[in-house]
Amino acid sequence: MIHFENPEGPDSVLNLFKENGFDDTQITKIVRTRPHLLLSDPENTLLPKIEFFRSKGVSSSDIPRIITKSPDLLNRSLENHIIPCYDFLKSVLVVNKKVITTLKRSRWSFLNNITKNMVPNIELLREVGASQIAISFFVTTYPDFAFIKPTKFVKAVQEVKEMGFNPSKVVFMEAIRVLLLLTKPTWEYKFEIFKRWGWSKEDNLSAFKKQPKFMTNSEEKITKVMNFLVNNFGRPSTDIAKTPVVLNLSLEKRIIPRCSVVQILLAKDLVKNDLSLSTFLLPNEKWFLERFVIKFQDAVPQLLSVYQNKMDLIDVEFQSEKVGGTELL
Repeated sequence: MIHFENPEGPDSVLNLFKENGFDDTQITKIVRTRPHLLLSDPENTLLPKIEFFRSKGVSSSDIPRIITKSPDLLNRSLENHIIPCYDFLKSVLVVNKKVITTLKRSRWSFLNNITKNMVPNIELLREVGASQIAISFFVTTYPDFAFIKPTKFVKAVQEVKEMGFNPSKVVFMEAIRVLLLLTKPTWEYKFEIFKRWGWSKEDNLSAFKKQPKFMTNSEEKITKVMNFLVNNFGRPSTDIAKTPVVLNLSLEKRIIPRCSVVQILLAKDLVKNDLSLSTFLLPNEKWFLERFVIKFQDAVPQLLSVYQNKMDLIDVEFQSEKVGGTELL
């Protein structure tokens, strides 16, 4: 319980927050979680930190969001902690906008001990040959992982290197994140899941080198996608190993609608039988519609309805048999 001898102090802190764009909900959250901030000197302690972030390009709307999410920023010394953190991140990321993005994505980026964790981790990445682009991607996209204890980070980097990843590529960073994210038992269990679908250990490692992120999917997600593509769509499981990124796609919103369209086109010999999964599952929406739906609408008017999940394949077959009294399928 904090007692205030003079309410003018707390009131001046609250007014400072309001004057700098904090709404009532944000102020309430800050006061509830860090009530001692009401005892701070608003002009000499709090305002300089807000002005520092503003001077670096953090927008007036983002400053309240960042501080509400990480009120401990206001407890840190501006000269001894916040500015050194910013300077180091700027030296790594080069572009000021990326430093701000990192701050917005992770409260730890300005709360952790930069010297103890991030500095040795970044030095290690540079030593093994990681490119500036790859390091910048890693810190900006996965800032929390850049603060992992060096002992754990070193192990992950060594394992990824032994797998044959190129340190200069962004995928090297993706692989590090996955190994840091998954425990060894979970990693091994994922291999068992794919083994049930006919993948060899080599298939799994090859797929991981192409697209590390697929290993973070849940067993349920993996099973549903593999079951549909293998048992419903009729593709060999090794086809998925060649294009593992499809395991990251939405089954309901992307895979089933597009496969339904392609299944009809294959049945009517309108596309080649050896279409790779990447050909029709990876392109953007506009490209897919132009190449696989609009292009064939005269021959199969129901394609758009099938794609939009408004019609089942059996309905297409029935209607196709009735068109002009001629069987089309």
